[in-house]
Amino acid sequence: MDIKSSRENDSDEVSQEKDNAPIHLEAKDGKLSKQQKIEEVEAAVTDPNVTLESFAHLDIKKIHRKMDLRLIPMLALLYLLSFIDRGNVANAKIEGLSEDLNLTGTQYNLCLTVFFFTYAAFEVPSNMLLKKFRPSIWLPTIMVAWGVVMTLTGIVQNYGGLLAARIFLGVAEAGLFPGVVYYNTMWYTRYEVQVRQAYFFSAASIAGAFSGLLAYGISFMDGVGGLAGWRWIFILEGILTVVVAVIAYFVIYDFPETASFLTPEERAFVVYRLRYDGQDVAADGQRVAQNEKQDWKSVKAAFLDWQIWINIFVYWGYVCPLYGVSLFLPTIIKDLGFSTTSSQLLTVPPYVVASVLTILVAYAADKRRIRSPFIMVCFVFQLVGFIMCISSGTFGVTYAGVFIAACAIYPTHPTNLTWLSNNLAGSYKRAVGVAIQISMGNMAGAMASNFYRSKDAPRYILGHALEIGFICVGMIATTILILSYDRINKKRAKRVANGEHVGFTPEELSDLGDRAITFRYTL
Repeated sequence: MDIKSSRENDSDEVSQEKDNAPIHLEAKDGKLSKQQKIEEVEAAVTDPNVTLESFAHLDIKKIHRKMDLRLIPMLALLYLLSFIDRGNVANAKIEGLSEDLNLTGTQYNLCLTVFFFTYAAFEVPSNMLLKKFRPSIWLPTIMVAWGVVMTLTGIVQNYGGLLAARIFLGVAEAGLFPGVVYYNTMWYTRYEVQVRQAYFFSAASIAGAFSGLLAYGISFMDGVGGLAGWRWIFILEGILTVVVAVIAYFVIYDFPETASFLTPEERAFVVYRLRYDGQDVAADGQRVAQNEKQDWKSVKAAFLDWQIWINIFVYWGYVCPLYGVSLFLPTIIKDLGFSTTSSQLLTVPPYVVASVLTILVAYAADKRRIRSPFIMVCFVFQLVGFIMCISSGTFGVTYAGVFIAACAIYPTHPTNLTWLSNNLAGSYKRAVGVAIQISMGNMAGAMASNFYRSKDAPRYILGHALEIGFICVGMIATTILILSYDRINKKRAKRVANGEHVGFTPEELSDLGDRAITFRYTL
């Protein structure tokens, strides 16, 4: 029996024994409700006679192609629009937003800051609601909400109006990023998922490039309908978001158990691989249904997990620079003596290169099954970039420094997100843990919003110095995690070698999740 797979995961390395009959489920999807499909898959993957050999006749590469084509493009588009809508205020600023709204002092920075307060506050609740309402309902709904807010931002008349718009934009956008990160882990095993995270996150770097080009084009609408060009940036991009959101209701799939584009056998295979991903005895079992008591137990476990809180400092190490670049790059370039048009266009190249590197790093990390070395290397290049920015006030050196930093920042993000999700076992704990990481981590955006003050132009020494400080914090936190994971893995290996795992049932190991002695942390 030939297994059509490259065997990228340990869980795929099955024997070729002939006496294990393949599983065959009836193709009667049209007659089954979603609940019946879930029950059918659950019955198949919990059957003690079913092993990976039972699915040996399936082609995993073909299944992955199906999943990639139907999931990733829409997720990338959603995040592209999300990142454009939160960052286009930087493009609007150099088109006259501050002058027209009579913003003074630090008012612009405060408008950037408040976004992150509500954005952080609503991420954990949003991921919990995602499980309740399903991705195909929840993600498009919040997208409609932020599209409406973005459109209305185009008609604000003063500082108070802009401040309120940014507050509500944070509420509406909060659920998308942690939701998609968690959503991907429900389809792909832990050494397949970073490439997919990179595909959709590369949309963020593309957004930086596209936002500059789009703002450049829309700026020519200045005066149309009696509205300034910067207002049209918000209005048109907000309307586009709402249109895409309506389409998303019909094209986003929920989870593998009910995916109509997979055959019943393929659905069972995907769920089976996920359930036994990470260790030998199902410690990462992802139950199709969990009762409320188990869910709240997982929430508590996530909030008390040491690795999440240390990882937040890793997150701050690159997200502060990320928002520093995305929110202030047009202004930094303009203050070096360039026109508004040139400033918009010069933001494009760093983002294009960063998007390519994000995907290349993800492929390498998944292939080698490691995360932390790539994170550390990226931190080093970020450090080099900002040191160049702080050391010179000339355009060439500053632009080169920002270019290098941006190219290192964007690959770090999906690598670190995948690193933590790899090391959180259990569906619900992972959903909450990733949301905690992102919500607390994005408080860095609130800090970074105030790093680059107008009075520090054109060199912005304080802003660059603070970015350097956070990068160093991220490097220290990464080192702590590496040493801790390595120590725990070695200790667990000794316990397994002594046969201590034999005293646990698969159900007990499943309940222990990443605390089970058979679980190995990804380095």
